[in-house]
Amino acid sequence: MISKEHIIKRFISYVTVDTESDPESTSTPSTANQWDLANALAKELISIGMKDVTIDTNAYIMATLPSNVEHEVPTIGFVSHFDTSPDFTGANVKPRVIENYDGKDITLNAEQNVILSPDYFEDLLLYKGQTLIVTDGTTLLGADDKAGITEIVSAMEYLIQNPDIKHGKIRVGFTPDEEIGRGAHKFDVDKFGAAYAYTMDGSQIGELEYENFNAAGAKVTIKGKIVHPGYAKGKMVNSMYIATDFINALPRMETPEHTEDYQGFFHLQDMDGSVDETVLKYIIRDHDKDHFEARKEVMQKLTEDFNAKYEREVVGIEIKDQYFNMREKIEPVMHIVDIAEEAMKQLHIKPLIKPIRGGTDGSQLSYMGLPCPNIFAGGHNFHGRYEYVPVESMIRATEVICKIAELTAEKHR
Repeated sequence: MISKEHIIKRFISYVTVDTESDPESTSTPSTANQWDLANALAKELISIGMKDVTIDTNAYIMATLPSNVEHEVPTIGFVSHFDTSPDFTGANVKPRVIENYDGKDITLNAEQNVILSPDYFEDLLLYKGQTLIVTDGTTLLGADDKAGITEIVSAMEYLIQNPDIKHGKIRVGFTPDEEIGRGAHKFDVDKFGAAYAYTMDGSQIGELEYENFNAAGAKVTIKGKIVHPGYAKGKMVNSMYIATDFINALPRMETPEHTEDYQGFFHLQDMDGSVDETVLKYIIRDHDKDHFEARKEVMQKLTEDFNAKYEREVVGIEIKDQYFNMREKIEPVMHIVDIAEEAMKQLHIKPLIKPIRGGTDGSQLSYMGLPCPNIFAGGHNFHGRYEYVPVESMIRATEVICKIAELTAEKHR
């Protein structure tokens, strides 16, 4: 039986280490403090009995649980990331454990009137009677993806302590900088040596995902002309007004707050403006590759139209692809999804197979030759002060890892 207290203690030890990544940094990891948890994880893997524990010069951690069966079994892997999102501060995280959640509002921070309410976050009601770990309302929690790390380490420890559970060789990998899209960039797939792997990086219990967005980033630079406002008639060109027109020219209902499931979007995530120059930063997302390419073309055409209107190059755009839908790489090896689904069913967990409205290390790893679907880690409301994780979901995810390992060995007997 996997101990609830042990899971809680391990998880809290991870989330209280600040590992926020930095998109402006060019180093790997992007922040020095990610090393604090990386080094601690490497030591912990050794202490629980894992073999071949390595941590490279970029803080990528790998370790092995050797096979305990005689017959040939494909090497499988489990992957999570230890950085947290720069969208909200991850410094000085003060997690709080709520036993036997009663289904009512949770006051995270009375002084700032921060309330985690099921009236707004309806998923809370799925976990009535369970143990929740929440924030103090001033930071994110870090369940994305320290819940995944907790589950992988706990599963390996459990398998080591229970050798009657038969399994093949298992590799685990922990990465930096996933939250800024670089988690897999320096992941050595050949060194990892697995036939396939699973990222433990989903949300609600039961999630099983092998589709994700195609993704690109767009930087739109709009040039104005600054002159003294008292003498500006016919001379000043205010780049912020042009930027407003550009924003409004994109489909207003094709934004994150108006889309779901397989619907793609344009998302304005940052803007910095003055009369002289305004910079807009967008992300472009779509599951369908043709629609994805069409969205990029829309932004390119809009740029050309604005320049034609002003009869000069007033708008410049730079679009860079970030990652692609892993479905193309998973479908030829769908048995790996089937094994995960069967593992959940045997544990009486209802599989929720749906597309990821985002990306994981698994999407990039799949294109690097390591097919890598995604499994729930249990957390909710990632990247903000309302983040929480049910402890029971982390326990169930840990059990799923163990069951996948067991079923993989059985099916290759």
